[in-house]
Amino acid sequence: MADPQFTPHRRSSASILQNLKERSPNSGQLVGLAALVVSGAILLILSGLTLTAAILGLIFFTPLILISSPIWIPIGGIIFLIVAGALSVIGAGAAFMAVISWVYWYIRGMNPPGSAGVDYARIRISDTAGQVKEYAKEYGGYLQSKVKDAAPSA
Repeated sequence: MADPQFTPHRRSSASILQNLKERSPNSGQLVGLAALVVSGAILLILSGLTLTAAILGLIFFTPLILISSPIWIPIGGIIFLIVAGALSVIGAGAAFMAVISWVYWYIRGMNPPGSAGVDYARIRISDTAGQVKEYAKEYGGYLQSKVKDAAPSA
């Protein structure tokens, strides 16, 4: 039971071709797509060759590695210790240079990061030292009088 008001209309072949031309990619897009496909294929081939070479290398060199492993294990440990020591020295040197640079900037008054905290700590230490000095003056005389009372001949 078809709807009597529905009448399918047919498009002409000219309008279909015109619609395809409007929506078709331009030459720049086609060149980009071709470049993408070619580079993807090249990378896929190279990754397959790399995997194949790695597996063949393992197959052929595993017996040699197993036979010579008593030599490679101590050499590997020595190389590891040398590399770890070198990296430690380089890291300590970099930290030392950073500290020296920060101190230089601080002394020159260039306000490096964190200098406000250092100034605050310096002021607090100075105030505390002053308070301790006053406390010592007050109670120092008190203690000297107590010593004289305990030892009158002193």
